[in-house]
Formats: sequence, C-alpha cells, structure tokens
Amino acid sequence: MAFQLGDDDSQSMSEMNLIPLIDIMLVLMIIFLLTATVLNPTVPLDLPKTSAELNQAPPEAIQISIDKEAGLYWDDEPISMEALAARLQAQSASGKDPSIQLRADKEGKYDTVAQVLAAASQAGLTKVAFVNE
Repeated sequence: MAFQLGDDDSQSMSEMNLIPLIDIMLVLMIIFLLTATVLNPTVPLDLPKTSAELNQAPPEAIQISIDKEAGLYWDDEPISMEALAARLQAQSASGKDPSIQLRADKEGKYDTVAQVLAAASQAGLTKVAFVNE
C-alpha cells in the first residue's frame, strides 16, 4: 500500500549511523574532564592578608528582678533601693560597663521599674534589657 520508487535490492541506505560517533565523543569528553582536573586541581587565588584578634568576652550581665510587691532582687538576693543604687555606682566605677537585665512582674508597680531605671541612669549604666517570660 505504500508508494515506493525503485527496487528494494538496488537502493542503498543513505543515512549514517551516528550512535557510535556520539559514544566516542562522550568518552573523549569524560577523559578530557578527568585529565583537566588532575592537571590543575586548584584555582590560584590572591587572598588579602589579615590579622585576627581575639574578641574580649562580654561582661556579665547584672540581673535585677522586681516582684509584684515591689521587692528588689540582685540576682537572687533581696536588696533595698539604696543598696541597689550603691551597687550600680560601684559597677559603673569598675569600668566594665556591664549590661542590666531587668525582670519585672507583670502585676508589679511601674514606679519601682522607673526608680531602678533612674538609678541605673544616674550610675551611668546605659545598657538595659527588659527580660520577659
């Protein structure tokens, strides 16, 4: 049913088989990639020269807590407002410039928090962090 010109016996195949040629090209490409990485395994870089210095450890933080009855605590020990102001002055005079972590009960008085902030400001301590849970 198909239309055909000429005889089957006299007609030669005019297409070239490219599969072996493609196989040879892939093998040559893999060999080239392997030899190129063996000959030049690194990339030369001209990096700048620097000097690394050790960073100083940050000073320890002062933890001041205020409970709902306006009680003050330095770390875990109770303290009065006058003793707190004296300790803050001593910390400021030591030259370490410590940070203050202030924890206040949510039902506590804002007046006590304001007094602690004023005492820290008068002592010259400006790094105050409010801690909540």
